[in-house]
Amino acid sequence: MKLFISILILSFFSQLLPAKKLYKYKDQQGLWHYSDTPPETDQKVEVRQLKAATKRYIWLQKKGDKQSPEYFVINNYKAPIEIEVSLNEEKNVISQPALPKRFIVEPGQSKTLFKITGNNLYKSWGYSLVYRYTIGSPLAKHDPQAVYFPPFEKNTSVRISQAFGGKFSHTDKQNKYAVDLVMPVNTPIHAARTGIVVEVNNDFFKGGTKQAYISRANSIRILHEDGSMAVYAHLALETAQVYPGLKVYAGQLIGYSGNTGFSSGPHLHFAVLLNKGMVLVSIPFKFKSADGSVATPKVGAFLRN
Repeated sequence: MKLFISILILSFFSQLLPAKKLYKYKDQQGLWHYSDTPPETDQKVEVRQLKAATKRYIWLQKKGDKQSPEYFVINNYKAPIEIEVSLNEEKNVISQPALPKRFIVEPGQSKTLFKITGNNLYKSWGYSLVYRYTIGSPLAKHDPQAVYFPPFEKNTSVRISQAFGGKFSHTDKQNKYAVDLVMPVNTPIHAARTGIVVEVNNDFFKGGTKQAYISRANSIRILHEDGSMAVYAHLALETAQVYPGLKVYAGQLIGYSGNTGFSSGPHLHFAVLLNKGMVLVSIPFKFKSADGSVATPKVGAFLRN
């Protein structure tokens, strides 16, 4: 009997390790020195921001014996995920339960999700596994009575430059019901609704309208009580005031606006998302203004907190 196993990893989301900087300076003898930590020197120091390395948050792990391995998932997001696992290049194997199959995994380590064995143990058998995942539970249902406060300081007005269905970048499912708020870089950003911080991207430092910037925006993702998630995007480099696992309350300072990622100018991108069919989909919502009125955001209008 011969057994071969391989695992192919397909991940939709990643978080980042802390931002890296390169420090360059000369000593008193004129020799150059390089360091990844701030040097203790009176000499002039040049600082260069380096690209952040990606960090995996989801692992498909194996346990048990070689003849009947069992698989489980480690989920290091502070939110549930939905994961779909499929057999690939299978030869003389069976899975219990049958794959492909989708599983909901809460934060932490899951129980055993499936087992694989040879169909005929007197013949060679083998397989590879392919998986994909999406953050958020597919069972979540947005509370239609949920109140969202404008995500900026009190006694401030901000213009809405792009609202629901905006033709510039709000044309796909994930952004259809997003809102862009014009504001200078380093404008304080406050939580629009109470929830748990589940993801923080804090280390990007460039922005523009090239396609390469689409997935390179600093952002904060907050999970609400009903399972929906708010995303605050295009934030400034290293200005997040929160971390994954922290509970934040509506109106609490969470970060500062910027111009990172796919952006034509400084602004805040705000959206409320649900996992629907392993696709993150934005959903309509309303802001509650300073005068107590609740309304759907409209392009060109001023939102007042």
